[in-house]
Amino acid sequence: MRTRLGIRMHGFLERRFPERRVFLKSDSDTRFVRLSSEIQLCVAAGVTLFVGWSFVATSVVLIDSIGAGNYREQAKRDQTTYRARLNAISDERDARASESLAAQGRFTAALKQISAMQSELLASETRRRELETGIEVIQTTLRKTMSERETARRTLEQLKESTQADSAAQLAAATAPQQMDFVAMALADTARERDQIRADAQHALDDMDALKDEIDQIETRNDQIFRQLEEAMQISVEPLDKMFRKAGMPTDSILEQVRRGYTGQGGPLEPLAMSTRGEEISPEMQRANDLLAQMSQLNLYRLAAQKAPFAVPVNLNHVRQSSGFGYRRDPKTGGRRLHKGSDFAGSPGTDIFATADGVVKTAGWQSGYGRVVVIQHAFGIETRYAHNSKLRVKAGQRVSRGDHIADMGNTGRSTGTHLHYEVRVNGNPVNPMIYIKAARNVF
Repeated sequence: MRTRLGIRMHGFLERRFPERRVFLKSDSDTRFVRLSSEIQLCVAAGVTLFVGWSFVATSVVLIDSIGAGNYREQAKRDQTTYRARLNAISDERDARASESLAAQGRFTAALKQISAMQSELLASETRRRELETGIEVIQTTLRKTMSERETARRTLEQLKESTQADSAAQLAAATAPQQMDFVAMALADTARERDQIRADAQHALDDMDALKDEIDQIETRNDQIFRQLEEAMQISVEPLDKMFRKAGMPTDSILEQVRRGYTGQGGPLEPLAMSTRGEEISPEMQRANDLLAQMSQLNLYRLAAQKAPFAVPVNLNHVRQSSGFGYRRDPKTGGRRLHKGSDFAGSPGTDIFATADGVVKTAGWQSGYGRVVVIQHAFGIETRYAHNSKLRVKAGQRVSRGDHIADMGNTGRSTGTHLHYEVRVNGNPVNPMIYIKAARNVF
């Protein structure tokens, strides 16, 4: 049974949508289909829904098209900005490389000048010692001459006194002219010896003054050499010390390790003079010893820098740095992961060089690294060179900084041709650019 509400709704539909007939005519017959109000309502609702859905879908497609166009434009602008930034970084890298080559030339010239000044300093020190020895000999001769002159003067005075006091001797001299002539000749010889002694003494004094002037000139020259050497040591040692400290390497312990392992390359320089009688050495000797100690320290710094990876593994003119150290979006999975080194992208076969002296620990295939070279250096430092196409060293081989160890490739877990370069200290990865930037102003 119908309820009142149903009856009222049915009546409303009949008034709103009266029953209609649809005629279907053929060649031989004509038929009709009755469309009730409910069917008409359903058809109207379906048409309305279809029209609304079409409008909404069209709007969504238009909005997506507009958004996609804006995204592409933004991506193009970002790409243009990124390329401009890469070009600026490349220009800056080339400028820094030129500055590094110029600094290396200045450093080499300074070392040559220091070596020449050291030789000149040693030669001047030898000359000064010879002059001091000559002055001592002259002073000894002068004292001996003065003593002989005083002895002759006293003898002459005694002879005069005895001649004046003894009247009998005067009478004898008057009566004996030969003896008188002998005494006169002896007095004349004594006078000539006295004059010669005076002349020799004056000549010795003049020579001593000239030697003193020469010694003063040598001391002035030595002081100038000392100042130049001290300035050269300050210019050379401070950047090296700063380079190690920027890399987080304690200089005292590193120099001590180098000093303990020093074999067959000259060793630290010895002091110029050492007292065995407990006497204090002169200020000049102390100054020279301090300079030689600084030269020894500079030599130790040079050896330490050769053993640490203060270099670039590739020629920066042929590559670009494509990724740095730190957390980044993984190119394979898209997740956030720690990138433990620096990537340098280049063409296949680009030469890869060792960044420090060491021993090859691994040379072969290793998991995601592909073909990898691992070099063990001093001070607990290890460097890794991954994704190579060809290896040019073997495990256990000793290499030096700048040796060609591999060719760049795309092996292992890699998206393109590049070098993955790592630096590890006591097994922990550190940013390789710390060492590269620290050495930029030194080498």
